[in-house]
Order: sequence, then structure tokens, then C-alpha cells
Amino acid sequence: MRARPRPGSAVPREETTPAPSGARHVVAYNWPMYVAGSAATLAGVLLGRRRRAAWAGAAVAGWWLGASLFASHRVYDRSPLHGWGWLDTVLPAGPGRHLVVSAGLDEASAPLRARNPGAPQTVADLYDALPEIESSLRRARRRVPDRSESVPARADRLPGGDGSYDTVIAPFAVHELRPAPDREALFAECARVLRPGGALVLVEHCRNAANTVAYGPGAWHFMPRAEWLRLAALSGLDMVDERRIAGLVTVFVFRASGGAG
Repeated sequence: MRARPRPGSAVPREETTPAPSGARHVVAYNWPMYVAGSAATLAGVLLGRRRRAAWAGAAVAGWWLGASLFASHRVYDRSPLHGWGWLDTVLPAGPGRHLVVSAGLDEASAPLRARNPGAPQTVADLYDALPEIESSLRRARRRVPDRSESVPARADRLPGGDGSYDTVIAPFAVHELRPAPDREALFAECARVLRPGGALVLVEHCRNAANTVAYGPGAWHFMPRAEWLRLAALSGLDMVDERRIAGLVTVFVFRASGGAG
């Protein structure tokens, strides 16, 4: 049973942490893309008086600007994503002793601690070990610096011994490992640190039709669903649940073999 705060206990420090990223922050993290898209739209409109192809280009650029803003607002401002209440349906007994895996932008550990004050938590930050760091992630990192209690980690070395955790939670982090061997190493590490029957909760945008319509070429930064299933199979994890949030974010639950779950 999930522990609840005791009467008279101190106000959790998480209440003073910055609000999670919304659509306006997504624009701030990716502003060069939005500037380029706006310029392309304007240029297409101006040139379109003589060239129909320019009109078409302006329409496409304008669509992706508007669609990405609408999608980001729907996912990050209007959906239950950041509240983490949806995790109760995925893990009815709570996360237990859990490891949060981040890649420079940790907006999960604080709300998870607030919702599960009796559950021991470790935060592993992959940022310093990333072989490639997107400029958007650098900008996000400047806004939300790493937590002082986070542990620097590598894809091939997560904190904790074998079977240390009931749950590993990785929100929007693993796709930042661009080389496939790094993703394979991380999944193998997740399988190692999970107890038998423990769960890996992976939260990611997938490279699929819905995200391509919403984000255009930006969706190629995401991994296809088949890649996550390949990594799980390679590391001996079984998929036991899959669901969508706001139609654009996929939550995968992979369980380690053995145990009652």
C-alpha cells in the first residue's frame, strides 16, 4: 500500500520546484526551428504570387508550426502527463524502490516523490555521458539544472546492484542515446537492476504517423515503436502494458522475468 504524508509533516520541497515544461518551453528549447519555420512560411507567401510551389511550401511549413504548437499544448499543458496520476493504473501498488532515469531534463523525480513519499528513490542522470547532445537539450538543461541528489550515470552503468529496484522509470530520456549500442546497454542495465518481476516504465514519443503529422521532420528524432520492442526482447524484458497519453505519448511497461510482478 502506498504511504501517505503524516499529519503535521513538513511541506514537501517539491512544491517549490519550477513548473514542468509546457508548450511555451518547448518553443524556447527549439526556437531556431520555429524561427526557420516562420521564415519559410513568410517567404513562401511572398513568393507564392508567382510560384505555386512556394505557396505549397508555405502551407506545409505553416501547418507544422501550428500543428506542433497545438500538439505540445495538448500533451504538456492539457494532458495528465506531468501529474503522474496515470501511473497508479500502470503500477497499482506504487513504484516501490524506484530509479528515475533522466537525460539532462528531470521533471519526473519531484512529482513522483510527492506522490509516493514512502518509496525510496534514486535519480540517474545520463547527461554528462551522452555521446551527442542536441542543442535543444542544452537549452532545456540551462532552464532545469540537474538535481543535487542525482547520480551521474552511463548507459552501461546505472547506480545500484543486481535486483536493486522494484521499478525503473525513464521518461523522455532513452531516445537521447542516439547510437543503438548505447540504447541496448541501457536496457540491459535496466534488466540487471530490476528485481525479478520488477517493471521498466518507458515514456516516449514514437516515430509514427500521429507524431509525424504533429511534428513533421522533428518526429525523426524519436524512435519507432519497433525499436523499443527490439530492445526489450534483447534484454529479456516482456511488454505487459502499452497505452497512449494525449494520443502522442506512449507508455510502455516492460517486466523482468521471474517473480509475481
